[in-house]
Amino acid sequence: MASIMAVSADAGGDRTPLLHDSNLEYSGGEAEPDIPPPPMISTNPKQRLVSLDVFRGLTVALMILVDDAGGAFPSINHAPWFGLTLADFVMPFFLFGVGVSASLVFKKVENRLEATKRVMARSIKLFLLGMILQGGYFHGRGDLTYGIDLEKIRVMGVLQVYCGIRGSLEPPCTAVGFIDRVIIGENHLYQRPVYRRTKECSVNSPDYGPPPPNSPAWCLAPFDPEGILSSLMAAITCLVGLHYGHILVHCKCSILQDQKQRIVIWFVSSLPLLMLGYLLSVTGVPLSKPLYTLSYMFVTAGASGVLLTVIYYIVDTRCIRKPTLLFQWMGMNALVVYALAACEIFPAAVQGVYWRSPENNLVDLSERLLQWVFHSDKWGTLIFVFVEILFWGFVAGFLHLKRVYIKF
Repeated sequence: MASIMAVSADAGGDRTPLLHDSNLEYSGGEAEPDIPPPPMISTNPKQRLVSLDVFRGLTVALMILVDDAGGAFPSINHAPWFGLTLADFVMPFFLFGVGVSASLVFKKVENRLEATKRVMARSIKLFLLGMILQGGYFHGRGDLTYGIDLEKIRVMGVLQVYCGIRGSLEPPCTAVGFIDRVIIGENHLYQRPVYRRTKECSVNSPDYGPPPPNSPAWCLAPFDPEGILSSLMAAITCLVGLHYGHILVHCKCSILQDQKQRIVIWFVSSLPLLMLGYLLSVTGVPLSKPLYTLSYMFVTAGASGVLLTVIYYIVDTRCIRKPTLLFQWMGMNALVVYALAACEIFPAAVQGVYWRSPENNLVDLSERLLQWVFHSDKWGTLIFVFVEILFWGFVAGFLHLKRVYIKF
């Protein structure tokens, strides 16, 4: 399933990937996203799209930040149901980047059937990997056990109550939850849904906490934010990214003209998405990541386009790359960082070695040390997360130095 790609340099300076499909060649300033970049020269026709690496690396870093610091700072954690926070941009950024990458990877595959087979094979591999990483087999930080009952494994990555209000988007009433309950089954849905942080379900809202007296029954029901209907909507974000990637592919002028055209078209494409999302949100379609509403899709897709445009201008047009080098490295091995850090496989493994008590492990002791140094649990945790991001940035940089790239 996984492949490790080493890269060597010939006398002419071109780098040829080993154990990789040699039929894919790219020009016009882009390269296949899993191939390491040649020297940072903007006029090199085979140069990798560095801004896409930075975009993906920034997305992974943002995921680590909101996942690990969201408990200390609920304001950056996912919105309990309606609304939009920093954490709610992570998944759309990821999907948008997938769409851009797909356009670059398959732009030279003339056979549509072959291109479709490759897309389906990659999708199946990633789906199975997601089942392993997020299905509950690895329990993550703070839980030294592993493994899961197959009757309860989370499939997608519910509310058994009566709802008599048609058209309501509140947690107990949505078609999203109903369809997932019927087709997937309650046992295979996410068991700790985000709406448990609402005022109706938590005394510590907007953070998790015990339910208040007389809380509604749906507070304890499972709900999957990556369910069937929400995943169909999320696919549109991926298609938007594909559109941005096609702009990269089909701008065929001089290097400078290409860059200017891309920036203008990307920016012009992003603004209507943001405006339409805002208009929908104020006219009755609220922003909601768990439901992946139209307003949420438009706003986050537009924000993704704006962010990629800004990064492209700084990194690929102006060639200002040193400030974003860590993100670039993380983006080149994004799947490794995601699996080991964001899915907490590495912290869980480190926690398996402790002194006398499981709480006395290197991860928790490091965090408590920073909390003591800064005299604050919240700010100590935030600094710990920043150190964690730096650590994984340098790990990715070391893999890049050794020309090791792992993909599925």
